[in-house]
Amino acid sequence: MLSPTEPAPTPKAIPHVDFELDDLDADEERYLDFYRKVAVHEDMLVPLAAHHDGPNSYYVLFDRAATWGPGMPQVLAVHLQRDYEKRTFSFEQAPLPLPAMAQSWLVHRGCPHDAISLGPELGPPPADEATRALERRLVGDGDRYAMGYSYTSDDPDDMVIVVVLRALDEQALSPFRVVVEEVDTETWTHTLREGGFDTAGEALQWCDDRLTGEAGPLPPVRPAATAGHPAGVAKAPAPRPPGRSR
Repeated sequence: MLSPTEPAPTPKAIPHVDFELDDLDADEERYLDFYRKVAVHEDMLVPLAAHHDGPNSYYVLFDRAATWGPGMPQVLAVHLQRDYEKRTFSFEQAPLPLPAMAQSWLVHRGCPHDAISLGPELGPPPADEATRALERRLVGDGDRYAMGYSYTSDDPDDMVIVVVLRALDEQALSPFRVVVEEVDTETWTHTLREGGFDTAGEALQWCDDRLTGEAGPLPPVRPAATAGHPAGVAKAPAPRPPGRSR
């Protein structure tokens, strides 16, 4: 407890993202596209990680506005490319459910692997080495899988993210994987686990059961005979889930 004479602690300011585009021109359509997809909620974007390399900038952003849409991914990956001679810019962006998936997306667009580490003071830290190991694998090998479905629940009684991925390697013995992040609100840590499935339907059903509290343990992953590649992020679409009533 503070004594009456002690000043109250100053709340820690939420970091602000600066895309540094004020001195660049672009056609109106590109500006509108960037505004609609990224900057419309600029004051709600919290930088979890950023790296600047000359004309290139890479951002992992937490989108606080995404919590308004049930189940929506709450992490945004942004790659900015500036042309200072022509005074223009271009960009790519992707909403993703997990920070490690956003890091992977940026790494495979030229960001150095070691340059996009997450700020340790933002968000619950990993609870164990299994979580840290899977996150490292997600960042490094994220182009081996395509994301087909995700659901983010920020219910304070059950904070969980489920993601379904499809292997791009036709040799994979577990062609579909589920990655699950769970937050322990008492210890303020998170765990990340993965399981392997033979069909998209089985993977989606497990996710649905998890979100309703009825899921059993995740089945083990059966890796391809050539190597055990982790779940991650890629570009090809995967089967869409059935409609949810949530």
